[in-house]
Parts: sequence; C-alpha cells; structure tokens
Amino acid sequence: MFALIGLVIVIASVVAGYILSSGQMAVLFQPYELLIILGSAIGTLLVANPLPVVIGIAKGMIGIIKGSPYTKTVYLDHLKMFNDLFSTARKSGIVKLEPDVEEPDKSQIFSKYPSFAKNHHALYFVADTLRMAISGGVGHFDLDQMMELDMEVHHHEESLPIGALQTMADALPGLGIVAAVLGIVITMASLGGPPEEIGHHVAAALVGTFLGILMCYGFFGPMAGMMTQISAAEKEYYNFLRVALISFIKGAAPILAVELARRSIPHHNRPSFKDMEKACKGGGA
Repeated sequence: MFALIGLVIVIASVVAGYILSSGQMAVLFQPYELLIILGSAIGTLLVANPLPVVIGIAKGMIGIIKGSPYTKTVYLDHLKMFNDLFSTARKSGIVKLEPDVEEPDKSQIFSKYPSFAKNHHALYFVADTLRMAISGGVGHFDLDQMMELDMEVHHHEESLPIGALQTMADALPGLGIVAAVLGIVITMASLGGPPEEIGHHVAAALVGTFLGILMCYGFFGPMAGMMTQISAAEKEYYNFLRVALISFIKGAAPILAVELARRSIPHHNRPSFKDMEKACKGGGA
C-alpha cells in the first residue's frame, strides 16, 4: 500500500510542478518515445536473464503492492505452531511427527496454520529438517549447516530478480538518451520546415530523456529497493525458523525453543512474551 502511495506522490509532484510552471500536458504525451525506452528496456531484460528471473521480477512487483507478508501477527501465529509441533514431539516422541514431515501438505498440525502451510518453501524447509532429525545419525551442528546452506541458496535465488530489475533501472537514463538522439535525428531532417514543427520535434526528444530519468529514479529503482527490503525480511523469517528448529533439536523444552525463536525476530515485528504465552496456551494468535 505504501509503495502505491509513494508512486502516486511521485507522479502527482512531477505533474503538479510542471503544470504550475505553465507547462502543457499534451507536450509530455509522447507514446513513441515511451515505446522506444520501455521496449528497449524490456528487450535487454529478456536478453540478459532466463525466464525464471523474469517471472521472479513480475512476482516481486506484485509483492511490492502486497507488502511484506512477515508481520507481527504472522510471527505470533507461527510461534504458536512451533509450540504445538514441539509439544507433540516432546509428549509422544519426535517419531510421532513422521506423518507430518513425510506429507506436510496433509499434516494435521501444519494445516491449522494456513499462513504457514501456503508458504511452500518454508513448509518443506521445516519438514525436511525434521525428517533428518527423525532419521537419526545427524548431529544438530550438521543440521544447522544444512539449514544455513538452504537459506543461502534460497536468498541468492531471490536476489537475482532484484539485481536484474536494478540493472534495467540503471539502463533507463541511457535508453532515454537513445530516444532523445532519435528525436534530434528527426528534428534535423525537418530543418527548413515550419518553426512549430521543429519545436515539436525538439520537445519530443527532450521528453525522451525526461522519461528515461524519471522511470529510473522515480519508479523502477525504488521498486528494486523495495524488493530488496522484502527479501531481507524473508531472510530474517528463515533465520527465525532455523533458530526454532535447532533449539528444539538441541534438546530445549518446547516453550524455551519458542522463546529463543521469538528473540530472533526483529524488534518491529517481535510479539511480546505475554502475547506469545497467551497464544501458546490456547489464546488467539
């Protein structure tokens, strides 16, 4: 939501300042300049990146509108889930969790927490780690290394669309200059014609430079920055999962493992101990 508000403010500020300076909006309407800039930008994006990265950019832009899914409410709900999971393992033995980790999509425990169950990668991150713990013969240090490796690979994959979008944003001013140069070429071909026609061509060329710079620093650059923030929030969330799992696997009591996981949550999203205790004792998350 804040991303949309920010984009509206950018557009409103530029348009209002231009109109108040006695500018004519019709002059800024240059669809062919926009076609040159955006078409070239999208083309370079497709040349430089495989399809999964391009799809990741599209998903990332949708994620900007939705905002980060890792809110205080989600963290509290997942703390309660870990308490249920660890309490079941402590009472009946960790082997009791085998049906849940073998088919996590059908797990009775995970299904009670839709915000976690619909996160496919997080679901299997937890299930695969517990599966290794149940199988035995794997120390907690090795399990911790496995989780860190999984987190590193996942974070790298998530960073590729961000880097591609930032590269495209950085190229937009240059592509704006390309559109401007083409406009100057048309202008030079029109020399000897009416002054109004020449003036129109020069204005169109300058609009090309304007659009390239505006789209870089007013739209796509900030979008890449927001995607970076969302990726950082996701990395913090996976660290929260890792702390919860490794604490319990090391032998901590369920409530202690949950508390350690709570302490790993960034302060702006961290539930209070009372809220966590209430949720774990049966209150609403």
